[in-house]
Amino acid sequence: MSSAEQPNGKLPTEHDHGHHAHDHHGHGHHHGHEHGDHDHGSGIWGWFRQTFAHSHDVHEKVDSAMMSNDRGIWALKISLAGLGITAIFQVVIVIFSGSTALLADTIHNFGDAATAIPLWIAFALQRRGETRRFTYGYGRTEDLAGVIIVALIFFSACVAGYESIRKLIDPQPVSHLGWVAAAAIIGFIGNEAVAIFRIRIGQQIGSAALIADGQHSRVDGFTSLAVLIGAIGVAIGLPILDPLIGLAITVAILFIVKDAARAIVIRMLDGIEPEILAQVEHAPLHVDGVEEVHAARARWHGHRVYADLHVTVDRRLSVAESHAIVDRVQQAMAEHVPAFGEAHIHVCPCTHSEESERTSPLTTTARSGASITRRGARQDAPVATFGVAD
Repeated sequence: MSSAEQPNGKLPTEHDHGHHAHDHHGHGHHHGHEHGDHDHGSGIWGWFRQTFAHSHDVHEKVDSAMMSNDRGIWALKISLAGLGITAIFQVVIVIFSGSTALLADTIHNFGDAATAIPLWIAFALQRRGETRRFTYGYGRTEDLAGVIIVALIFFSACVAGYESIRKLIDPQPVSHLGWVAAAAIIGFIGNEAVAIFRIRIGQQIGSAALIADGQHSRVDGFTSLAVLIGAIGVAIGLPILDPLIGLAITVAILFIVKDAARAIVIRMLDGIEPEILAQVEHAPLHVDGVEEVHAARARWHGHRVYADLHVTVDRRLSVAESHAIVDRVQQAMAEHVPAFGEAHIHVCPCTHSEESERTSPLTTTARSGASITRRGARQDAPVATFGVAD
């Protein structure tokens, strides 16, 4: 998974691969993807990923997950300190200036800093791993933290809106306009720095929640610039601009709440980005012996992608050979699916003859859904899968 930051702040979902041909079981099918060149990031983290990315035993997967949680906590500590310092500086200016717009922005900055706390707790809980009660670990705590974050942002919007309306009804003089302007500029710089930092770390560890929090900070930075407009309005004899800008900031916060709530609900309903599902379907085709992929499903569990899929292999293979293919499929998915956690892979037999069209004596399950063949064609006809598990 590349650690390079994407322009839109989304998780990286595409990998660049070279092209060469593989011959699979004498069928003359060519699969044009090379496994070699993957960007694993830079610095110490990049060195770790590049050194260990192609070994996927249980202990290493646990270590990788723990390291990603540690980096998430580290990012939250740094960004929390940065936002806290920015907000405290703005509070001092609010006391001396009485700017409603700056007060609204300051309240929101404190709320933004507070959103790091539930996410911090979620990352800390995920470090515990699986237990007999929580057999999938604590990944869902990240979604729960997202709900708390949305609630805190909504609360800050309510407070900011109340203060702005109060100032419209009972206007108060605003002084120290130079300091207000300076505080607004500092608010923009502080929020943008935190946004860049959170988004970058979020991409490296595959945390959509941390990326979203970074995007939230970026929008906050631009709302800080709106305070500057309010100060200019007072300076030119239009003091009503100050509470009006405060209301505009409130509306901007409510839009953030809407987008954040939608993203959290999609995660809680096991939603997945279509491009990530496409990579889940495509990654197994990098493995010799895999003829088809179908009935693929994927969902986020914390900042890891968990998948279930069926792969078709030659029915003449032994159980040991089929199991070896499953191991290689797991490795291919770890290499090609961003933020991959683990996958449950069901092996189905393929006869390469008319015999494959007859019902196997083994238990069969009719599944309606798309399948991906080695040639890359997508087939939407119902697929019969056989009960041969890895």
